[in-house]
Amino acid sequence: MDIREMYPTDWDSVANIYEQGIATGYATFEKSVPTFEVWDNAHLSSCRIVAIENGTITGWAALSPVSSRCVYGGVAEVSVYVAMEHTGKGIGKMLMLHLIPQSEKEGIWTLQSGIFPENEGSIALHKKVGFRYIGKREKVGQLNGMWKDNLLFERRSMIVGV
Repeated sequence: MDIREMYPTDWDSVANIYEQGIATGYATFEKSVPTFEVWDNAHLSSCRIVAIENGTITGWAALSPVSSRCVYGGVAEVSVYVAMEHTGKGIGKMLMLHLIPQSEKEGIWTLQSGIFPENEGSIALHKKVGFRYIGKREKVGQLNGMWKDNLLFERRSMIVGV
């Protein structure tokens, strides 16, 4: 398994994995995969990585800013997705263990994630790599006509912003 920088040419594979996550109904509020241009504009230009096994992209991770206000310049939201046929292999953990130090090199002091309560795999992953549960946003949004809660997790850097 290799972890490398995500390239624009990876978009078809990344989008396919993202679409699998959307289809579960518990990975995101998104209902469809955006174009690369829309996705690209919503994510930081750094800290975009993919996992590759035997030449196939099996997962990806990226960061998006939480705010355009400069005071939050070191806070980013994590997206991490693993292809359905590759879950349970530790790919998500590998991605996160690469993403965290990469984010610190970019001056990020806090990583955060909003996770649906039923996404037990993502909750376990975040806890394994040092995120802590900080609260719940009740009925924060609707997905397919149903109100959804979002559990908030964060990881504060021990290197940046101390």
